[in-house]
Amino acid sequence: MATVSIKDVAARAGVSPGTVSNVLNRPEKVAGGTRTRVEAAIRELGFVRHGSASTLRAGHSRTIGLSVIDIGNPFFTDVAAGVEDMASERGYAVILGNSSGSRLKEERNLLVFAEQRVRGVLITPSDEDLGRLERLRERGIALVLVDHPAERSSQCAVAVNDVTGGAMAVGHLLRGGAGRIGYVTGPAAIRQCQDRRRGAEQALAAAGRDPAELREIAMPAMTAKAGQQAAEKLLAEDTLPDALFCANDLLALGMLRGLLQAGVRVPDDVSLIGYDDIDFASASTVSLSSIRQPTYQLGRVATELLLDECDNPDTHAHQQIMFQPDLVVRESTR
Repeated sequence: MATVSIKDVAARAGVSPGTVSNVLNRPEKVAGGTRTRVEAAIRELGFVRHGSASTLRAGHSRTIGLSVIDIGNPFFTDVAAGVEDMASERGYAVILGNSSGSRLKEERNLLVFAEQRVRGVLITPSDEDLGRLERLRERGIALVLVDHPAERSSQCAVAVNDVTGGAMAVGHLLRGGAGRIGYVTGPAAIRQCQDRRRGAEQALAAAGRDPAELREIAMPAMTAKAGQQAAEKLLAEDTLPDALFCANDLLALGMLRGLLQAGVRVPDDVSLIGYDDIDFASASTVSLSSIRQPTYQLGRVATELLLDECDNPDTHAHQQIMFQPDLVVRESTR
Protein backbone atom coordinates (compact mmCIF):
# COMPACT_ATOMS: atom_id res chain seq x y z
CA MET A 1 0.00 0.00 0.00
CA ALA A 2 1.44 3.38 -1.06
CA THR A 3 2.25 5.93 1.63
CA VAL A 4 -0.13 8.89 1.68
CA SER A 5 1.73 12.19 1.24
CA ILE A 6 0.96 15.80 2.09
CA LYS A 7 0.36 16.37 -1.63
CA ASP A 8 -2.35 13.67 -1.60
CA VAL A 9 -4.07 15.35 1.37
CA ALA A 10 -3.82 18.76 -0.32
CA ALA A 11 -5.40 17.40 -3.52
CA ARG A 12 -8.26 15.80 -1.60
CA ALA A 13 -8.95 18.97 0.42
CA GLY A 14 -8.49 21.33 -2.53
CA VAL A 15 -5.73 23.35 -0.86
CA SER A 16 -1.99 23.83 -1.26
CA PRO A 17 0.56 21.51 0.42
CA GLY A 18 1.64 24.56 2.43
CA THR A 19 -1.84 24.88 3.89
CA VAL A 20 -1.78 21.21 4.92
CA SER A 21 1.60 21.82 6.55
CA ASN A 22 0.14 24.77 8.47
CA VAL A 23 -2.78 22.65 9.69
CA LEU A 24 -0.29 20.08 10.97
CA ASN A 25 2.15 22.52 12.53
CA ARG A 26 0.38 25.84 13.14
CA PRO A 27 -3.37 25.07 13.04
CA GLU A 28 -4.28 28.36 14.71
CA LYS A 29 -3.07 30.16 11.56
CA VAL A 30 -5.59 28.39 9.31
CA ALA A 31 -9.23 29.48 8.91
CA GLY A 32 -11.71 27.15 10.59
CA GLY A 33 -13.48 25.94 7.44
CA THR A 34 -10.23 25.21 5.65
CA ARG A 35 -8.79 23.43 8.67
CA THR A 36 -11.91 21.26 8.90
CA ARG A 37 -11.57 20.21 5.22
CA VAL A 38 -7.91 19.35 5.64
CA GLU A 39 -8.53 17.38 8.84
CA ALA A 40 -11.32 15.47 7.09
CA ALA A 41 -8.97 14.63 4.20
CA ILE A 42 -6.32 13.45 6.66
CA ARG A 43 -8.83 11.09 8.28
CA GLU A 44 -10.23 9.82 4.99
CA LEU A 45 -6.81 9.06 3.51
CA GLY A 46 -5.29 7.78 6.75
CA PHE A 47 -2.38 10.21 6.49
CA VAL A 48 0.27 9.94 9.24
CA ARG A 49 3.11 12.41 9.20
CA HIS A 50 6.67 11.35 9.93
CA GLY A 51 7.03 12.85 13.39
CA SER A 52 10.77 12.34 13.79
CA ALA A 53 11.52 13.92 10.43
CA SER A 54 9.43 16.99 11.11
CA THR A 55 10.98 17.31 14.55
CA LEU A 56 14.48 17.23 13.10
CA ARG A 57 13.60 19.91 10.54
CA ALA A 58 11.99 22.22 13.09
CA GLY A 59 14.33 21.46 16.01
CA HIS A 60 11.33 20.71 18.21
CA SER A 61 8.15 18.65 18.29
CA ARG A 62 4.44 19.46 18.58
CA THR A 63 4.52 18.37 22.22
CA ILE A 64 4.66 20.09 25.59
CA GLY A 65 5.68 18.65 28.93
CA LEU A 66 3.64 18.79 32.14
CA SER A 67 5.36 18.04 35.45
CA VAL A 68 3.15 17.86 38.57
CA ILE A 69 3.80 16.99 42.20
CA ASP A 70 1.20 14.22 42.61
CA ILE A 71 -0.95 12.96 39.74
CA GLY A 72 -2.80 10.81 42.30
CA ASN A 73 -4.29 14.01 43.73
CA PRO A 74 -7.52 14.86 41.84
CA PHE A 75 -6.46 18.52 41.95
CA PHE A 76 -3.64 17.78 39.50
CA THR A 77 -5.84 15.45 37.45
CA ASP A 78 -8.24 18.35 36.86
CA VAL A 79 -5.35 20.69 36.02
CA ALA A 80 -4.02 18.10 33.55
CA ALA A 81 -7.45 17.88 31.91
CA GLY A 82 -7.40 21.63 31.28
CA VAL A 83 -3.87 21.39 29.90
CA GLU A 84 -4.69 18.52 27.56
CA ASP A 85 -7.88 20.11 26.24
CA MET A 86 -6.20 23.40 25.37
CA ALA A 87 -3.14 21.68 23.90
CA SER A 88 -5.32 19.44 21.74
CA GLU A 89 -7.24 22.43 20.42
CA ARG A 90 -3.95 23.96 19.33
CA GLY A 91 -2.57 20.77 17.73
CA TYR A 92 -0.18 19.79 20.52
CA ALA A 93 0.25 16.58 22.51
CA VAL A 94 1.15 16.46 26.21
CA ILE A 95 3.85 14.38 27.90
CA LEU A 96 3.08 13.94 31.59
CA GLY A 97 5.69 13.66 34.32
CA ASN A 98 4.86 13.00 37.98
CA SER A 99 7.59 14.18 40.36
CA SER A 100 6.00 12.76 43.55
CA GLY A 101 7.41 15.85 45.24
CA SER A 102 10.97 14.63 44.55
CA ARG A 103 13.42 17.09 43.03
CA LEU A 104 15.51 14.22 41.63
CA LYS A 105 12.50 12.71 39.87
CA GLU A 106 11.47 16.14 38.64
CA GLU A 107 14.95 16.69 37.13
CA ARG A 108 14.64 13.35 35.34
CA ASN A 109 11.26 14.38 33.95
CA LEU A 110 12.72 17.63 32.64
CA LEU A 111 15.59 15.75 31.01
CA VAL A 112 13.11 13.46 29.22
CA PHE A 113 11.14 16.50 28.07
CA ALA A 114 14.30 18.05 26.63
CA GLU A 115 15.28 14.79 24.91
CA GLN A 116 11.83 14.66 23.32
CA ARG A 117 12.37 18.24 22.10
CA VAL A 118 9.19 19.60 23.63
CA ARG A 119 8.22 23.16 22.68
CA GLY A 120 7.54 24.13 26.26
CA VAL A 121 7.10 22.93 29.83
CA LEU A 122 4.37 23.49 32.39
CA ILE A 123 5.56 22.72 35.90
CA THR A 124 4.44 22.77 39.51
CA PRO A 125 7.91 22.89 41.12
CA SER A 126 8.85 20.43 43.85
CA ASP A 127 10.76 23.12 45.77
CA GLU A 128 11.55 26.83 45.82
CA ASP A 129 14.79 26.75 43.81
CA LEU A 130 13.30 28.17 40.64
CA GLY A 131 16.61 29.42 39.23
CA ARG A 132 17.42 25.91 38.03
CA LEU A 133 14.41 26.02 35.71
CA GLU A 134 16.05 28.78 33.71
CA ARG A 135 18.21 26.08 32.10
CA LEU A 136 15.15 25.14 30.11
CA ARG A 137 14.98 28.62 28.62
CA GLU A 138 18.66 28.40 27.75
CA ARG A 139 17.73 25.37 25.63
CA GLY A 140 15.01 27.36 23.90
CA ILE A 141 12.18 25.66 25.81
CA ALA A 142 9.33 27.93 26.95
CA LEU A 143 8.27 27.64 30.59
CA VAL A 144 5.15 28.42 32.65
CA LEU A 145 4.78 27.83 36.39
CA VAL A 146 1.47 26.21 37.36
CA ASP A 147 -0.10 26.67 40.80
CA HIS A 148 2.98 28.62 41.81
CA PRO A 149 3.66 32.37 41.63
CA ALA A 150 6.55 33.72 39.58
CA GLU A 151 9.66 35.20 41.16
CA ARG A 152 10.40 37.58 38.29
CA SER A 153 8.61 39.41 35.51
CA SER A 154 10.46 37.33 32.90
CA GLN A 155 8.50 34.24 33.96
CA CYS A 156 4.93 33.27 33.16
CA ALA A 157 2.92 31.87 36.03
CA VAL A 158 -0.66 30.91 36.79
CA ALA A 159 -1.52 30.46 40.45
CA VAL A 160 -4.21 30.78 43.10
CA ASN A 161 -3.81 33.14 46.04
CA ASP A 162 -3.10 30.54 48.73
CA VAL A 163 -2.50 33.14 51.43
CA THR A 164 -6.05 34.38 50.90
CA GLY A 165 -7.29 30.79 50.83
CA GLY A 166 -5.63 29.97 54.15
CA ALA A 167 -7.12 33.09 55.71
CA MET A 168 -10.57 32.14 54.38
CA ALA A 169 -10.33 28.66 55.90
CA VAL A 170 -9.26 29.74 59.39
CA GLY A 171 -11.53 32.79 59.35
CA HIS A 172 -14.45 30.42 58.77
CA LEU A 173 -13.35 28.19 61.66
CA LEU A 174 -13.05 31.21 63.95
CA ARG A 175 -16.52 32.43 63.04
CA GLY A 176 -17.78 28.99 64.04
CA GLY A 177 -16.38 29.45 67.52
CA ALA A 178 -13.11 27.53 67.19
CA GLY A 179 -10.71 27.81 70.10
CA ARG A 180 -7.64 25.62 69.56
CA ILE A 181 -6.89 25.28 65.84
CA GLY A 182 -4.56 22.77 64.23
CA TYR A 183 -2.98 23.01 60.77
CA VAL A 184 -2.36 19.64 59.10
CA THR A 185 0.17 20.17 56.35
CA GLY A 186 2.68 18.48 54.06
CA PRO A 187 6.41 18.93 53.39
CA ALA A 188 7.75 22.39 54.24
CA ALA A 189 9.46 22.64 50.84
CA ILE A 190 6.07 22.91 49.12
CA ARG A 191 5.24 26.58 48.59
CA GLN A 192 1.49 26.06 48.81
CA CYS A 193 1.80 24.65 52.34
CA GLN A 194 3.78 27.69 53.45
CA ASP A 195 1.37 30.19 51.90
CA ARG A 196 -1.72 28.52 53.35
CA ARG A 197 -0.14 28.65 56.80
CA ARG A 198 0.66 32.34 56.34
CA GLY A 199 -2.99 32.97 55.53
CA ALA A 200 -4.11 31.00 58.58
CA GLU A 201 -1.84 33.09 60.80
CA GLN A 202 -3.15 36.31 59.25
CA ALA A 203 -6.73 35.26 60.08
CA LEU A 204 -5.77 34.63 63.70
CA ALA A 205 -4.05 38.02 63.92
CA ALA A 206 -7.06 39.76 62.36
CA ALA A 207 -9.26 38.18 65.05
CA GLY A 208 -7.00 39.51 67.79
CA ARG A 209 -5.46 36.10 68.43
CA ASP A 210 -1.80 35.16 68.65
CA PRO A 211 -0.71 33.51 65.34
CA ALA A 212 1.62 31.32 67.41
CA GLU A 213 -1.50 29.55 68.71
CA LEU A 214 -1.79 27.72 65.41
CA ARG A 215 -0.57 24.19 66.01
CA GLU A 216 1.14 22.60 63.03
CA ILE A 217 0.94 18.87 62.38
CA ALA A 218 3.41 18.30 59.53
CA MET A 219 3.25 15.10 57.51
CA PRO A 220 5.75 13.77 54.93
CA ALA A 221 3.05 13.46 52.27
CA MET A 222 -0.27 15.11 51.36
CA THR A 223 -2.31 11.94 50.93
CA ALA A 224 -5.41 10.47 52.56
CA LYS A 225 -3.18 7.89 54.27
CA ALA A 226 -1.06 10.70 55.75
CA GLY A 227 -4.23 12.43 56.93
CA GLN A 228 -5.39 9.29 58.75
CA GLN A 229 -1.95 8.95 60.33
CA ALA A 230 -2.19 12.56 61.50
CA ALA A 231 -5.55 11.75 63.08
CA GLU A 232 -4.04 8.79 64.92
CA LYS A 233 -1.23 11.02 66.15
CA LEU A 234 -3.67 13.60 67.52
CA LEU A 235 -5.94 10.98 69.08
CA ALA A 236 -2.99 9.54 71.02
CA GLU A 237 -2.66 12.85 72.86
CA ASP A 238 -4.75 14.18 75.74
CA THR A 239 -6.63 16.96 73.93
CA LEU A 240 -7.87 17.42 70.41
CA PRO A 241 -8.00 20.83 68.74
CA ASP A 242 -11.48 22.32 68.42
CA ALA A 243 -10.91 22.73 64.70
CA LEU A 244 -8.54 21.49 62.01
CA PHE A 245 -7.46 23.12 58.75
CA CYS A 246 -5.87 20.67 56.32
CA ALA A 247 -3.59 21.88 53.54
CA ASN A 248 -5.47 19.81 50.97
CA ASP A 249 -8.62 17.71 50.72
CA LEU A 250 -6.82 14.37 50.67
CA LEU A 251 -5.31 15.12 54.08
CA ALA A 252 -8.72 16.28 55.28
CA LEU A 253 -10.51 13.16 54.03
CA GLY A 254 -7.96 10.90 55.71
CA MET A 255 -8.30 12.95 58.89
CA LEU A 256 -12.08 12.66 58.69
CA ARG A 257 -11.89 8.89 58.35
CA GLY A 258 -9.53 8.61 61.33
CA LEU A 259 -11.67 10.82 63.55
CA LEU A 260 -14.94 9.09 62.68
CA GLN A 261 -13.46 5.63 63.24
CA ALA A 262 -12.42 6.75 66.74
CA GLY A 263 -15.93 7.98 67.53
CA VAL A 264 -15.09 11.68 67.26
CA ARG A 265 -18.07 13.66 65.96
CA VAL A 266 -17.44 16.05 63.07
CA PRO A 267 -18.25 18.93 63.39
CA ASP A 268 -19.73 18.64 66.93
CA ASP A 269 -16.40 17.71 68.55
CA VAL A 270 -14.00 18.93 65.87
CA SER A 271 -14.63 21.21 62.89
CA LEU A 272 -12.69 20.20 59.79
CA ILE A 273 -11.93 22.09 56.58
CA GLY A 274 -9.82 21.09 53.58
CA TYR A 275 -8.40 22.80 50.50
CA ASP A 276 -8.95 22.27 46.73
CA ASP A 277 -12.63 21.18 46.75
CA ILE A 278 -12.01 17.98 44.81
CA ASP A 279 -15.08 15.94 43.80
CA PHE A 280 -14.71 13.56 46.75
CA ALA A 281 -15.10 16.48 49.19
CA SER A 282 -18.84 16.73 48.63
CA ALA A 283 -19.32 12.94 48.50
CA SER A 284 -17.65 11.99 51.80
CA THR A 285 -19.57 10.51 54.76
CA VAL A 286 -19.65 13.98 56.29
CA SER A 287 -19.46 16.38 53.35
CA LEU A 288 -16.26 18.40 53.59
CA SER A 289 -16.00 22.17 53.77
CA SER A 290 -13.15 23.29 51.55
CA ILE A 291 -11.41 26.12 49.72
CA ARG A 292 -12.21 25.83 46.03
CA GLN A 293 -9.60 26.45 43.34
CA PRO A 294 -10.36 26.83 39.60
CA THR A 295 -8.29 23.76 38.76
CA TYR A 296 -9.38 23.11 35.18
CA GLN A 297 -9.08 26.81 34.36
CA LEU A 298 -5.55 26.85 35.82
CA GLY A 299 -4.52 24.20 33.30
CA ARG A 300 -6.18 25.86 30.32
CA VAL A 301 -4.85 29.36 31.01
CA ALA A 302 -1.33 28.12 31.75
CA THR A 303 -1.29 26.17 28.47
CA GLU A 304 -2.61 29.16 26.54
CA LEU A 305 0.25 31.29 27.90
CA LEU A 306 2.80 28.60 27.08
CA LEU A 307 1.62 28.08 23.52
CA ASP A 308 1.46 31.82 22.89
CA GLU A 309 5.15 32.00 23.79
CA CYS A 310 5.89 28.94 21.63
CA ASP A 311 4.01 30.17 18.58
CA ASN A 312 4.57 33.92 18.92
CA PRO A 313 7.95 34.39 20.60
CA ASP A 314 8.49 37.87 19.15
CA THR A 315 5.23 39.34 20.44
CA HIS A 316 4.63 37.23 23.56
CA ALA A 317 4.38 39.17 26.84
CA HIS A 318 5.05 37.29 30.07
CA GLN A 319 2.11 37.34 32.44
CA GLN A 320 1.64 36.43 36.09
CA ILE A 321 -2.01 35.50 36.61
CA MET A 322 -3.39 35.09 40.12
CA PHE A 323 -6.83 33.56 40.61
CA GLN A 324 -8.80 34.01 43.83
CA PRO A 325 -10.16 31.00 45.77
CA ASP A 326 -13.68 30.53 47.14
CA LEU A 327 -14.94 29.20 50.47
CA VAL A 328 -17.33 26.24 50.16
CA VAL A 329 -19.19 25.48 53.40
CA ARG A 330 -20.56 21.97 53.99
CA GLU A 331 -21.33 19.67 56.93
CA SER A 332 -17.83 19.28 58.40
CA THR A 333 -17.66 22.78 59.95
CA ARG A 334 -19.82 24.66 62.41
